Formats: sequence, structure tokens, C-alpha cells
Amino acid sequence: MAKEMATSDPTGGDKVVYFGVININENGRTLGSIDIWRSLITKEMFCEEKRLGILDIVDYIGMPKKKQEEEWAAAVSRKRTGHLRWRLVKLIRDGKFKFQDADEKLVEVEVKNFAIDDPEWWSLLVKDNVNRNIEVEGK
Repeated sequence: MAKEMATSDPTGGDKVVYFGVININENGRTLGSIDIWRSLITKEMFCEEKRLGILDIVDYIGMPKKKQEEEWAAAVSRKRTGHLRWRLVKLIRDGKFKFQDADEKLVEVEVKNFAIDDPEWWSLLVKDNVNRNIEVEGK
């Protein structure tokens, strides 16, 4: 008589589904996008940046996670143009925030209430812009 194998579901029955996209545009031309997935049970969001012209595979496997006290956001340069102008970040609520720009250079900005407050950078929260086209020129 064959013994049945016990199985467990590590997600606790949860499923992660595609939730939407944010297109990042400059002068009406798409620079890239942020793909957004969401957990059906916890409603937690998972995001990945897609930059036009960049074909490299990301260095992690599975859904990218953030800490509970962080928010997914796009950091956008006021000085640059083109597809290297923005970066997907895990933004803190308040304080000094460091991230790497699209050229892998370290940037430090001040953040107030999940918004970058800096003369060279600004930000937009993913949760407030799902399924929108965001024009970054002139901001």
C-alpha cells in the first residue's frame, strides 16, 4: 500500500497576480514602466522596473519585496533626460535616503512623508499611480 505524501502550501493559499503598470513618459515617449503585482490575501504589492533599451536580467529570483515601513516609488531626476532619468526605489517615510541612480551612482536625498524633497530629484508613489501614464518632463 502506497503512503500518501503530505504537502504544504508555503503561501498559505495566497496567490500573487498581475495588478497593473505605470508607464514613465518623457515628451510623450515611453522611457520605461513599473510592473506591479499584488497578493490576493495580504494586498501586498511587488514591483519591477522595466527600462527601455535595458535587456539585463534582474539579480533576484521571485517577487521583489520591500519592508512594511517602506513604499514603492519612482525617483525621477529633474536634470537628466531619457531612460536613465528614473529609478524604482523602496522609499522611507522621513529622513536621509540613499539609492543608486540608473548609472549605479549613489544619490542621497531628503524624504518627507514618503516624498523626495530635493532640488535635483522628485518622486511618485506606485500605490497612487497604478495603471497611469506619468509624464516626467517639466516636473
